[in-house]
Amino acid sequence: MWVFIGWIVVIIIFFIIIGLRVINQYERGVVLTLGKYTSTKQPGLNWIFILFQKMIKVDMRITTTDIPQQEVITKDNVPVGINAVVYFQVQSAEKAILNIQDYTLAVSQYAQAALRDVIGGIELDTLLSEREQIAEEIQKIVGLATSQWGILVTDIKIQDIELPADMKRVMAKQAEAERERRAVIIRSEGEFSAAEKLAQAANVLSAAPAGISMRTLQTIEKINPDPSKTVIFALPVEFFEGIKSLSQYLKEKTK
Repeated sequence: MWVFIGWIVVIIIFFIIIGLRVINQYERGVVLTLGKYTSTKQPGLNWIFILFQKMIKVDMRITTTDIPQQEVITKDNVPVGINAVVYFQVQSAEKAILNIQDYTLAVSQYAQAALRDVIGGIELDTLLSEREQIAEEIQKIVGLATSQWGILVTDIKIQDIELPADMKRVMAKQAEAERERRAVIIRSEGEFSAAEKLAQAANVLSAAPAGISMRTLQTIEKINPDPSKTVIFALPVEFFEGIKSLSQYLKEKTK
């Protein structure tokens, strides 16, 4: 009799031990009893009746999944290769297990479809200049569908946009033309500013007695030609008139 009771105690202890389950802080345990959902276990030491119950652990941390490179035709008929990464987190462990077979694969597949739909409705220039806004639009579409699975899509990032080789050449030429246009504008503005300064200087020299003539003499003095060469200057009549005025001005000063 005591032997029988002893065996029963051993069996009970054995079932208690093998039914123990440890759930980490970042996990939740979905318990199915005879195939039916009964509870969600919290982190810590838990116990299930293994003959009738089954526990599925769900990771509640933020997870990343890649969207493989997709070849998509934009609205203006340009084929582009584009890939992205999806950041998502399980909000409801029971929904993630009961409402969808493989929520990680489902999120990836749905994000691929949303990416194709969104990129196909915009032009290439918009895709290149508004990458963040496009990613947010894709996130909203995916998040609306995955919320029914207990999944929260926290972010979607578009990583690479691969353009056709001929399109790259065209864009490079366009960028080069734009740089040349800006350079021409800058040079023109510089020349215009220099011309204004020269005009102001000419007005000042014209106002001074024999000012232009003195400036001409200074320029001639700075020239240091090769002794073996001859430099010929064609001086205007105004120069000599300026010299004459300068001479008269100096005579009046010395009186």
